[in-house]
Amino acid sequence: MSLTIDGLNSIYDTKNSSSANKLEDTLNTDLSKATEDELMEVCKDFEAYFTEQMFKAMQKMIPESESVSSSTRQLQDYYKEQMVQSFAEQSAQGEGLGLAQMLYEQMKRNYGLE
Repeated sequence: MSLTIDGLNSIYDTKNSSSANKLEDTLNTDLSKATEDELMEVCKDFEAYFTEQMFKAMQKMIPESESVSSSTRQLQDYYKEQMVQSFAEQSAQGEGLGLAQMLYEQMKRNYGLE
């Protein structure tokens, strides 16, 4: 099973973030022989990526200050990106949105791991 997230990147106008790269690398592997733990990790990676995209979409709704210099804005953008990735990864490790668990159950059925 091989999937790409290029379409999602273009829809959400994302930069090549490390979470997107990590997810894409994982999705390009053969998951049919994955253990249950590996499968759950893939699902959590997807939920973290999805949550990150939601956070970024919400951030775009907040007006930016006009008085910030371009170098300061670049630094702020970098740290915001890091913070959003960290929040998204942390949320997926707990119960999160529940998306990872739903994907996991469906993938187990698809791969006959039940």
